[in-house]
Amino acid sequence: MSELLEKIAQCEAEASAMVITDENTAEAFRLRFLSRKGLLNDLFEAFKQIPSDQKKSAGQSLNALKNYLESRLQEVRSGSKKSESLHVDDFTRSSGGWPIGSRHPISIVRSEILEIFSSIGFTVAEGPEIEDDWHVFGGLNFADDHPARDMQDTFFIDDGEDNLLLRTHTSSVQVREMEKGKLPIRMVMPGRVFRNEAISARAHCQFHQIEGLYIDEGVSFADMKQTLQYFTESFFGKAKIRLRPSFFPFTEPSAEMDVYWGLASETDYRITKGTGWLEIMGCGMVDPRVLQANGIDPSKYSGFAFGMGIERIAMLRYQIGDLRNYFENDMRFLKQFASSL
Repeated sequence: MSELLEKIAQCEAEASAMVITDENTAEAFRLRFLSRKGLLNDLFEAFKQIPSDQKKSAGQSLNALKNYLESRLQEVRSGSKKSESLHVDDFTRSSGGWPIGSRHPISIVRSEILEIFSSIGFTVAEGPEIEDDWHVFGGLNFADDHPARDMQDTFFIDDGEDNLLLRTHTSSVQVREMEKGKLPIRMVMPGRVFRNEAISARAHCQFHQIEGLYIDEGVSFADMKQTLQYFTESFFGKAKIRLRPSFFPFTEPSAEMDVYWGLASETDYRITKGTGWLEIMGCGMVDPRVLQANGIDPSKYSGFAFGMGIERIAMLRYQIGDLRNYFENDMRFLKQFASSL
């Protein structure tokens, strides 16, 4: 205990000798004595090791030191604020104007995509981010043992028998719209979705999607291709696309859509892995079992659906290399989009 008391006295003497004249020296004082790696924290760690019968006396000395350090720092900073309050602005001076803000790149791209689809008759629908199993999986023909239903892929909410979860795709809004029974349906569904993934430059636990759904009599695969062709020409200015066979539980047939990006630069080689093609979205004809499960007669109606990640589209548009930039609120990053207002 005597060693601890000696260290307390040394700390107090050092603090008393330290001169604080401005905010910089005040911050240096805080870091030296009151931060998580400061001397006071070390003393409290040492206090934990002394016998219980000695803690009362040592604790009083330690608390007195803490109060002294905090009061000294508070006194200096209060004095600084008081002097600032005595400053009188010259209201005859020009304000110099306010800096122009900027929209977030996700917001810019989202609005542009919605505008393109709105121009060909699609309306916008939204739904809740906290959903039940039926709207996220059951109504979309996901098998009971599908990997997406596992804890390592989806954020489930422990809420008794309601089986609530954070939606993993905005396809849940498609189910809600089909359940209404108001046909035809021609809608796009933007929103935030969640996946149980580790955060990295190429993945995140939350991101944004835009999905589309068109259901009517006589809707064909050709209708889907022409709709998506129109989107890629309008957004990217690129007309060449291809559809590759794929699989999704809620569409049949299913496809991945690629756009020909080209190989005009080293960047093009890098992002397309030397092929010139970039995957943009998934799409397909709505599976008849999905229509039937949601009260729509598949013998009379057909439709197509598609979905894309807004972050990925924005990364291609603005050549952003790290997904985490979207969520860090770094003004140096956001100011680059001030001209996009």
